[in-house]
Amino acid sequence: MKFIADFHVHSHFSRATARNLDLENMYIAAQQKGITVVGTGDFTHPQWFFEIIEKLVPAEAGLYRLRRKTAAVCDKKVPLSCRREVRFVLTAEISNIYKKNGKIRKNHNLIIVPDIKTAARFGKKLGAIGNIHSDGRPILSLDSKNLLENLLETSEESLLIPAHIWTPWFSVLGSKNGFNSIEECFEDLSDHIFAVETGLSSDPAMNRRVSCLDKYALISNSDAHSPMNLGRESNIFKTELSYRHIFSAIQNRNLNKFLGTYEFYPEEGKYHLDGHRNCKIRLSPKETIRNGGICPKCKKTLTLGVLYRVEELADRPINERPEQQPLFYSSIPLTDILAEILKKGIKSKVVQDQYHFLLNRFGCEYTILHDLSTETLRRSDMPLLAEAITRMRRGNVFIQPGYDGAYGKIQIFDPLKKRGETLFRPAVH
Repeated sequence: MKFIADFHVHSHFSRATARNLDLENMYIAAQQKGITVVGTGDFTHPQWFFEIIEKLVPAEAGLYRLRRKTAAVCDKKVPLSCRREVRFVLTAEISNIYKKNGKIRKNHNLIIVPDIKTAARFGKKLGAIGNIHSDGRPILSLDSKNLLENLLETSEESLLIPAHIWTPWFSVLGSKNGFNSIEECFEDLSDHIFAVETGLSSDPAMNRRVSCLDKYALISNSDAHSPMNLGRESNIFKTELSYRHIFSAIQNRNLNKFLGTYEFYPEEGKYHLDGHRNCKIRLSPKETIRNGGICPKCKKTLTLGVLYRVEELADRPINERPEQQPLFYSSIPLTDILAEILKKGIKSKVVQDQYHFLLNRFGCEYTILHDLSTETLRRSDMPLLAEAITRMRRGNVFIQPGYDGAYGKIQIFDPLKKRGETLFRPAVH
């Protein structure tokens, strides 16, 4: 079967996450978005792990579902047009901060394990190494290679996937604390790395300019800190619904089974370009080089973004990429599109009402964004919706890139053009 998966999420026990980021709301959001497999996130946190074993029960091999009574209550909050089976897979993110080759390294790693017993054993291992209670994403003074070693000792069917590999501060290839290759980080265990996560500030086209990444599947996930952010990036599979089949599709980079990804426009990511947020200085890599890597305002070292770092390691020109790669589709969350059309905030009542009206009428968010025909979209009672989604699909957008921790801004309609006409008809419930 064909399905969408988002592995990298968090729980309400992680810092800077929404209080309602629990399994019930993940389940609801997954259906609204059109996601079939979602990570639990944070299984190494003891309290969250207790919630996992209390609320989830085994489904297909290596996957879990919400208990029937709990799911039935949640389903009442999901439009009939969006309802689907949702499966959970056990995942966690680890922050590794350590010294290697004379430099402090700060790497985030995504962990995926095949069952509850493996999760419990791995959590116990990490608990003996450092504090896993204070944060859903534990910070450990542990070499990433040793983290992988501990994981493989627990179960060779587990996956370690370097997370958001280009972000400056906390990634394997980041400009501030990273390495110049996956092999430099994981050494003789590198053959056990089958995939890397591109992160919000890069897309597969950028990554494929670096030939040493050809051997890895390029996966994309939301890194959601709230239910509404679930699925802002995700993966498309066509396999049987089981942990083993998902693992195999990633490990073997099978183009018939791992079909591709849905992506943020990378410029929207908060570390795409270089700059200083406090100085309001945003620079392209060429401008950074001309300035010698120094902020022209405060004269301190700039935060070098993902695009700069990709350029440093790239050995292919922009338009050259290896053949036979999974497809990817640039996407904008539906609430962002509605907020622009309606000229309201994404959390405003009018945007949320219209969002749920569209879900009720047409189905889940991914269906609306990527599958519905233009003619069907024109029947939405929102005159600009079809035009907006068509432009998104074609990449015909206006971009203000993110930098130094500030998200970029993607606009579909010309931000300089004044619009006085009526843009929508109110949703009818």
